[in-house]
Amino acid sequence: MQLQNVKVTRDDAAWETEVKAEIPAEVLAHYRTAALKEIKKTAKLDGFRPGKAPEEKIIQVYGESVILREAVQHAIEHELPELLAAQKLLIIESPRVTTDTPELGKPVTFTARAALAPSIELPDYKKIAAKHTAEKEKVVVTDQEHAQALTHLRRERSRIDKIESGTDAQKAAEESRAAEEKDLPELDDAFVQSLGYESAEKFAEVLRVNIKTEKEMQAQEKRRALILDELVKDSKISYPSALREYELDDMEARLKDDLTRIGQTLEAYFAQTKKTREQIRTEWKDAADKRAKVRLILTEIARKESISPDEKALEHQLEQARKQYPAADAIALRAHISHAMRNDATLRFLEGNAELPKHRHEH
Repeated sequence: MQLQNVKVTRDDAAWETEVKAEIPAEVLAHYRTAALKEIKKTAKLDGFRPGKAPEEKIIQVYGESVILREAVQHAIEHELPELLAAQKLLIIESPRVTTDTPELGKPVTFTARAALAPSIELPDYKKIAAKHTAEKEKVVVTDQEHAQALTHLRRERSRIDKIESGTDAQKAAEESRAAEEKDLPELDDAFVQSLGYESAEKFAEVLRVNIKTEKEMQAQEKRRALILDELVKDSKISYPSALREYELDDMEARLKDDLTRIGQTLEAYFAQTKKTREQIRTEWKDAADKRAKVRLILTEIARKESISPDEKALEHQLEQARKQYPAADAIALRAHISHAMRNDATLRFLEGNAELPKHRHEH
């Protein structure tokens, strides 16, 4: 390494490293020679074939400042990675570099900042997950829940019947909500058969199963949220602010999609809430921070446990997604689906899912 007066600092809040260093005059002269040769290869000057113009002519046409800027860039591209490696600094983006104006025969100072790779220290995630999965409650559907669901569907049938007989949609909804249970139409065989079910009795059985499935999914989501909350709380994680910005961008994109589906725009939403985009993103900061940490935690557990999505399942999901989003970038779509499936596989691993080994591979 040929840099001098090197000073390396770390910004823990932004999780970035900053390098200030000096390229000595003699080192700059060395890289100036290399830069001049590179320019000479492609230089197109009147009266000379490419690569054949004399160096004095190139300096005259291009100017010393252009050649020196190229020299500084070459020097930093060669010297900075060596410096970062010596300091054991792993960065995840191209450094943002600023330099003094270079002058021939003088050293030049530069400053480089770059985001550091996330640092993750996980707690005993198996123990945390086992604690919450051990508390799993048996999901049952009570007769009252079943009866309430049937009554809700009877009100829906009443509303539909009223609309089909010519009643205004809003009035039909109001009358159906206000009607006494005894006055609601029954879900008889004829009606449920129009929905594709064999009989009213069979429909009632399927409804009970569906309610149970919904309750099991809610219980699973609650259990997973508890596991992730504790993992976030007990993990030691440092990451660059760029990852939080990524989560904020994703949250904003999701909001925009939701609004588009109901015929509204982001601008109208901001006007309605009387908040600016910056205020909304500031309010989301804690949620984005948690999302970034969850993403890093699941990625690290998947790495440690060699968890990856099943290839056949991934290809099937990808095929379905291509039909739904034909204009989507193929690489981005695959990465998004693979990431989601790997996260789900990792959560199932934490829950002790016995089927997980078929999704694992050895490196």
